[in-house]
Amino acid sequence: MTTDTLIRGRLLSFRRAPEHAGDRESYLYEEDGALLVRDGKIAAVGSYSDVNPKAGAETSEIDHRPHLILPGLIDCHVHFPQMQVIASYAANLLEWLNTYTFPEECRFVESAHAQRIATQFFDEFLRQGTTTAVAYCSVHKASADAFFTESLRRGTLMIGGKVLMDRNAPQGLLDTPQLGYDETRAVIEQWHGKGRNHVAITPRFAITSTPEQMAMTQKLAEEFPDLHIQTHLSENHDEIRYTCELYPDATDYTDIYSRYGLLRKKALFGHAIHLSEREADAMAESGAVAVHCPTSNLFLGSGLFPLKAIQRREKPVTVAVATDIGGGSSYSMLKTMDEAYKIQQLLGERLNPLESFYHMTLGNAVALDLVDRIGTLDEGTDADIVVLNAAATPAMRLRMETVTSLGEELFLLQTLGDDRAVVETYVAGKASKPDGLM
Repeated sequence: MTTDTLIRGRLLSFRRAPEHAGDRESYLYEEDGALLVRDGKIAAVGSYSDVNPKAGAETSEIDHRPHLILPGLIDCHVHFPQMQVIASYAANLLEWLNTYTFPEECRFVESAHAQRIATQFFDEFLRQGTTTAVAYCSVHKASADAFFTESLRRGTLMIGGKVLMDRNAPQGLLDTPQLGYDETRAVIEQWHGKGRNHVAITPRFAITSTPEQMAMTQKLAEEFPDLHIQTHLSENHDEIRYTCELYPDATDYTDIYSRYGLLRKKALFGHAIHLSEREADAMAESGAVAVHCPTSNLFLGSGLFPLKAIQRREKPVTVAVATDIGGGSSYSMLKTMDEAYKIQQLLGERLNPLESFYHMTLGNAVALDLVDRIGTLDEGTDADIVVLNAAATPAMRLRMETVTSLGEELFLLQTLGDDRAVVETYVAGKASKPDGLM
């Protein structure tokens, strides 16, 4: 017999993208709200007085007042094998890849190492309130197997893929066009749709894939038109120049992916900082997603992503947000949006806190085409939930004494919050935040 759970607290869930800082119609807010969770789904949502009568006699109640209850946070671009690369000193992207990242990823040929890091990965992301991430595994099938095995054990909705790369990397990180195709098919057949797992077709980026491998990637994309695709685009000026040298017939970097049929809805392009107007038009027209990685872009000196401007275009580009661990310098989506705010400040733009919290919940779910499953507290969606405390530290508690609005509270969480502000993380209705150190 299933036991229902009633989760009580202050509910916040977005209905659409906020148009301005006072856009009250863009979100649901219940000062004394409740979620009725049944079989891993949200069975009812609303005020406590409305939802409580729907709970059966055997329902267990968890009272999180006065904390905020939101949908679980979503991270649209991370590198599962790079946990031990974060905080590595380098001048730029290509130096960082060659000095630290590629040697580290070579270790994931060993199943035991991949399994150990998978455990740590899920612990850390759930500690941060992130319930869905879009992950690059390494080139080794063993890394994808470890990632999806752990996701199945935790019950999480995760998206991941075995990386495809057959040049410009150490021998231990290279597959071949045929091997990459065969192993990606094997990962799809073994893991896609098992539990809540989703497999993404994952060419690392054009620099590390020959035209022959890109053609095999196109074959995968045609054979599996509903799968996500993830890769990198226009992160760094040196990267852009080198990529275009490798594909001289292409109009520009984006055109390389377009020529191989990879520019489409549910295709996620990490960074996409330095797009031309033609490239932005192509992204917009195809429905492809530019994934903003603020802490990584700053850490590696890659550039300032024009988040507001690219969404304001006559042909707006769909944008997601992400930590980009391990080029990114924080696992926290709160810290990620803190840096996103600062980048827009430097560009003379304003990113209000409602927009920030929209991006890391419903906005990312829309970008992933998974809004029917995650990103809101709507009835019928998966009960992936995070509980946040805006007075989690002495400094936050002191500032909260003068907070007078929801927007101010969200901005405080974004600016000073981290994993300490995460009271609990629920995965499919099950309390899942790890305790203690990793």
